Amino acid sequence: MDAYDEGATARPVPSGPPAATPAAPGTPVPPGTPPRDGRVDPGDGLAALSLPFQIAAALALALVVVGACVHLGMVFLHVAPSNTVTKQHERLIDDWVYPEFEQNWKLFAPNPLQQDIAVQVRAEVKATDGAVRTTRWYDLSAMDGRAIDGNLLPSHTQQNELRRAWDFFVATHDETNRPNGLRGDLSERYMRRIVVLRLDREEAGGRGAVVQRVQVRSRTTNVPPPEWSQEQVSDKPILRQLPWWPVSETDRAAGTRPVDSTETETAASAR
Repeated sequence: MDAYDEGATARPVPSGPPAATPAAPGTPVPPGTPPRDGRVDPGDGLAALSLPFQIAAALALALVVVGACVHLGMVFLHVAPSNTVTKQHERLIDDWVYPEFEQNWKLFAPNPLQQDIAVQVRAEVKATDGAVRTTRWYDLSAMDGRAIDGNLLPSHTQQNELRRAWDFFVATHDETNRPNGLRGDLSERYMRRIVVLRLDREEAGGRGAVVQRVQVRSRTTNVPPPEWSQEQVSDKPILRQLPWWPVSETDRAAGTRPVDSTETETAASAR
């Protein structure tokens, strides 16, 4: 009896080869058999590599793990309370953390900064007519504040350069403005170069005037407490005035040096 004998109820016979019958669960699959969905097995990770590549990958992974552990340990010791280990290895920890990985927890401090610190500078300049005079005080912090106010995308320099430079100076000097370590001289030179560049932008003393000495001071004012607070703070500003700093040619950025000094340096280098 064939399909013609069954009439309308007959089912067509497929012309292709019979479909493979799926293996029953638990039936072992011969090694090397490709997946039934047609995809190629990517291998077993590192086991699929040759021995030299496995060794190289293992060494790279070990270096990454060791580096991460060392970094986490250094940062932990940096932010941890002072103890025997941090005192003994303070120099090593600071060299690792500063300046790229410095941690600042003031945002989460129980008593955050409640002072308004303004950094101001004046200069002794030599005008084009040869007269030497002292300029007025320039409030550099106020200038940065005006540049940031209303600016949707203020630069990192406007926000942090002057503030961080002053914090760096205060942290490396005592109350008599004497450096308390090797970083003290670095912070002083950094602060001096910033104010010289800023004074040049403001054309302190008039166009063409040359800055010969600078003097920096800070004006610290307590932020008034809210109306509901019972805290009483002084509204009297506190001034910290530094001595006069002579300005050398190395303190001047490119383009801010007087013409005569530039010509002198060029002639000396030509010799």
